[in-house]
Amino acid sequence: MTEEIAGVRIPDSKLAQEATELVRDTAAPLLFDHSRRVFLFGSLRGQELAYDPELLYVGAMFHDLGLTERYRRTDQRFEIDGADEARRFLDDHGITGEPADRVWTAIALHTTPEIPLHLAPEIALVTRGVELDVLGIGYDSITPAQRTAVVAAHPRPDFKARILDAFTAGLRDRPATTFGNVKADVLEHFVPGFHHTDFVDVIKNSPWIE
Repeated sequence: MTEEIAGVRIPDSKLAQEATELVRDTAAPLLFDHSRRVFLFGSLRGQELAYDPELLYVGAMFHDLGLTERYRRTDQRFEIDGADEARRFLDDHGITGEPADRVWTAIALHTTPEIPLHLAPEIALVTRGVELDVLGIGYDSITPAQRTAVVAAHPRPDFKARILDAFTAGLRDRPATTFGNVKADVLEHFVPGFHHTDFVDVIKNSPWIE
């Protein structure tokens, strides 16, 4: 029987089931529940768009695999770890070429603001889901009932503190890979009064209670 949460159907193909099992076996419940919420929130944000639910599901479920002990490396960004594993997974299931590239790009760019929103729907919606769940961006773009249903299915106890701990643990051994937009450094030096937006402050001050 197809599972439905907040009116969103969870893909139940063999590919989707194996993606679910892989992430459940690899990631802590914190990241598993977060990844499912990313899919659900992304789907809710994309109700007007034509997208492939299976590709969105794999993108959402694999987007943080680079934070796990099994898949994280120290020589590249964690986003690329997850993107590479998603591509391998899709290739094993006979999905190659542009669809696999779409999923790779969705994961690789999910921490890059704005750019994903101008690309294919699956790419945009992984970012929409991440932004809503982690940063609270788009919090009021879905209804309170939808938020309640998603969080009831995949709870987020003390999520702000715990996801920050997961980021720290997954990135501690590769600090150079966290280098972001160099333009912020330029502005910090040369534009009086400019201060970069602090990612931790955005999470702590988002509309989520926890």
